[in-house]
Amino acid sequence: MLILTAVLVVGCITIYATRNTIPENVKNDAIIESKYTEVSLNTVPETIKAALETAYSDTKLIKAYVNKKKEYKLELSVGNQKATVYTDVDGNW
Repeated sequence: MLILTAVLVVGCITIYATRNTIPENVKNDAIIESKYTEVSLNTVPETIKAALETAYSDTKLIKAYVNKKKEYKLELSVGNQKATVYTDVDGNW
């Protein structure tokens, strides 16, 4: 009975460990694509500014970042609170 219990415990640990591992190439791709570079607020496309005004009219754009896929990360200020939103170049959230 003790051996059977030990085998079940080791089997459960092995299953858990294999399900939660991410292949190395997936980890690297996700890290590369998620890197954003800060850009000037003047370089943010008008489509994004218009979408921001429509969706969040009472917010102020503080910082903007862009990645290689032209996806934007925007830091917004609403009163004394801050928020981060993500959008593509066409203003789709």
